[in-house]
Amino acid sequence: MKKYFEQLRPLERRLLVGVLVALFVVVNLVFVVPHFGDLDQLSQRRLAAENKLKLYTKAIDLSKGMEKRVAQMENQGESVAPEDQANSFLSMITAQAAQSGVGIVSTSPQITHTNEFFVEQQENITVTATDDQLVGYLYKLGSGGSMIRVRDLVLQLANPPEKLTATIGLVASYQKTAAKKASTAKAK
Repeated sequence: MKKYFEQLRPLERRLLVGVLVALFVVVNLVFVVPHFGDLDQLSQRRLAAENKLKLYTKAIDLSKGMEKRVAQMENQGESVAPEDQANSFLSMITAQAAQSGVGIVSTSPQITHTNEFFVEQQENITVTATDDQLVGYLYKLGSGGSMIRVRDLVLQLANPPEKLTATIGLVASYQKTAAKKASTAKAK
């Protein structure tokens, strides 16, 4: 190559160097310049991957504690046999009404919903009471170990103005016995 370059005239040498420089510039523009931002993109992807790894590691660490809490909560609820759940729910409602001095005007048929872990019994009742009696009744229903909660509440003034008529949607959640057996089978 050196021999060939030495045989060229000065103008031809300049032209050859100019063509080589132009070729070098074109190759750089086509292949190198478009990849200038790749290092920044790569560092951003690396940071995103490290943040995701930290998040997943934190979630895994939390899951160990959650397993203990789930086991603790599974043992916390009241145990009611499936065949007694509807009667237990209705008797709890009427017993608390009698204790609180609330008069039950009407009840609707119970509706049962199930999911993976719980059986939910829903009962709509209409009651008449003073405001203090109604608040006490609802408080006593939700307190203690009962799983009864108020889903809907509609208040109206009763015929004597010092009383209220309330339509209350009550829901009780009972743990499924099959879910408990499955979890103990997995533990073994």
